[in-house]
Amino acid sequence: MRVMLAGALLLLASPAEAAAQSNDVAPSSTNAAVRSFTFGDAAKNGGGAARNDSIAVPAGRPYADGYGYEPGSAALFSVAAAPGNYRVTVTLGRRGAASTSTIKAESRRLMLDAVSVPAGRSMTRSFIVNVRDAALTPPPANAPGGTRVLLKPRERNSLNWDDRLTLELLGDRPSAIRIEPVAVPTIFLLGDSTVTDQPAEPAASWGQMLPIFLKPDIAVANHAESGETLKSFMAELRFAKVLESVKPGDIALIQFGHNDQKVQWPQTYAAAETTYRDYLRAWIAEFRRRGVTPILVTSPERRAWTGDRIKPTLGDYAAAVKAVGETERVPVIDLNAASIAFYEALGPARAPLAFNDGGKDATHHDNYGAWVLARIVAQGLAGQPAATHLRDDIGRFDPTHPPDPATFRVTASVTRDATRPDGN
Repeated sequence: MRVMLAGALLLLASPAEAAAQSNDVAPSSTNAAVRSFTFGDAAKNGGGAARNDSIAVPAGRPYADGYGYEPGSAALFSVAAAPGNYRVTVTLGRRGAASTSTIKAESRRLMLDAVSVPAGRSMTRSFIVNVRDAALTPPPANAPGGTRVLLKPRERNSLNWDDRLTLELLGDRPSAIRIEPVAVPTIFLLGDSTVTDQPAEPAASWGQMLPIFLKPDIAVANHAESGETLKSFMAELRFAKVLESVKPGDIALIQFGHNDQKVQWPQTYAAAETTYRDYLRAWIAEFRRRGVTPILVTSPERRAWTGDRIKPTLGDYAAAVKAVGETERVPVIDLNAASIAFYEALGPARAPLAFNDGGKDATHHDNYGAWVLARIVAQGLAGQPAATHLRDDIGRFDPTHPPDPATFRVTASVTRDATRPDGN
């Protein structure tokens, strides 16, 4: 894929392609397709001109020629990118005043939150962004399968499924952004609406909060989608896309149950005692034969009360996950039990503050609830080989003593939509 930037031809290769083009760089990174952009004062004069291999981007410059702001948004900056993992390095800080910056990637994946820099100082921070598209390698003639993931209508304009790397720049803008392909391990997320990258405020899920707890040496590829089950994830070729994308050394976090338990969905229902367990075992086997480490996650509970205690609605599915984990010797993160402890610690009066739509939605979470659940998942990774990828400063977390929702803040995204996520 080639695009024109400031009159010069820039090859935007995937990480794999870029690595193949150069034998003079370390295996973890390559300069074959590095892109650098400057903003603010550095971009006021000569916008679009290439200086020192960096492109000056004027404020509001619409997307064209492979870079610019998305239509109708002064916050969503996109760069054309092939599928793969990219290290993004940003330079933060302002000359005459203190700055505070938040950056999210693709569909609201939290990368940096409220990073403050004193006046006259600068700071560089890096994070890893996974980019994907819906294309699949065509199956052989007469073989079953397809050439694309069967996306839902709401996904057709999703920032997760296009040919761009999109950054949501909130607060003070970076003065510079550098994007380079990188070869790092990937954590693949497979699940439903409680895991997916929710595209708009006020809904949020733990999968899009997980990157904030990781070092810039591993990517998160969130393939979860609202309304999904183990069966539908396969039928829509989402599982095929994940299997086509993984490589040895990657990790797969698997969390289903909310929709699998619905007997009123006969085509995708999976009984906790039988077929649900069988599908989990099959997925575990598929990942293991590809050198990928599977980790099972029990589903976060719904907010239904009996007095001051949460009424279990997913207990048999959580038990099934733990049973499969034991027999298959697969790690299990018990998010179900931890979520119950979290809700009960808040109590019936304050627990709605962790949920979507001002608490009217008792299944899906808001930024606060999603952050806490992601922190619990990160705590679960601490006992696994993936622990080396956790940030050194996150410490331990006790869901019975969560942050105070009255004072907790995650910077909100610019996109809002009151539509309830699929599933319940």
